Amino acid sequence: MMTKKYSDKYGTLTRTAVYFFLVTTCLSLTGCATTEGMFSSWSFFGSGGEQEEEFDSANKLIVQGMESYKIGRYNTAMKDFQEIKDRYPFSPEALLAELKLADCEYYNDKYEEAKELYKEFEERHPTNEAIPYVMFQIGMCDYSRTDRIDRDSTGAQDAIKSFSRLLRAYPDSPYTREAKARIRTAREFIVNHEYYVAVFYVRTKKYDQAKHRLKYILTMYPDASIIPKAKSLQERLAAGDPPKWGLDKWLPALTMPTWNLADIGIGTQDDDVENQIGQ
Repeated sequence: MMTKKYSDKYGTLTRTAVYFFLVTTCLSLTGCATTEGMFSSWSFFGSGGEQEEEFDSANKLIVQGMESYKIGRYNTAMKDFQEIKDRYPFSPEALLAELKLADCEYYNDKYEEAKELYKEFEERHPTNEAIPYVMFQIGMCDYSRTDRIDRDSTGAQDAIKSFSRLLRAYPDSPYTREAKARIRTAREFIVNHEYYVAVFYVRTKKYDQAKHRLKYILTMYPDASIIPKAKSLQERLAAGDPPKWGLDKWLPALTMPTWNLADIGIGTQDDDVENQIGQ
């Protein structure tokens, strides 16, 4: 069975675990208290032939939307998913459509919009089996807003909070390893941002501010990869010999590192889930 892969600007993701949650939660409609209550209102669509006709229409739309989604035609897919929500709000397909609308916004790089939709899904269906994925995606929306260390680090800070919330709620979810890895990378981003500010103070000859910033870095992030440079710069300032040129060499990379999730075992874990689905 082929493994579905998604790409983001920080690496290639294997997402078969997502399908595990979606298949068990949104399509089989078994073993979930939330969906049992939600879909008990299927009689809303009538009975007999009328019910079957409505079911076929909703099913046709979800299949059509998923086909567009799989090939990256997210705007087209969103039209089908939104139509399901509007016309068949109590159908089994409506739950999946609700989640895929958020996914479409995410893969369209509309992270704020996607985050709001994921949060709405979590609020409406707090016990749904897809919630670990939803919480992970909320973290990814925050993480994806991080850009360069010479800019605001709020996205990285929010990502750490979101991923940490996932780890507390679901410590053994399929997203645990990746969430931990993203937290480590986000922390490195934050400390590099702080160090960049310290170098900026040196560049502008605000040495006292630079000393305070470096002290903060060494105290709060003793294991960060930038620590050797921070210590060296601190020693230069303490000796009254601040670097006056070539400051660019003191700076770390401005952007997030690119890394492959296979390096932390994500691919292997998701392949196991894929095998379970295929059995």
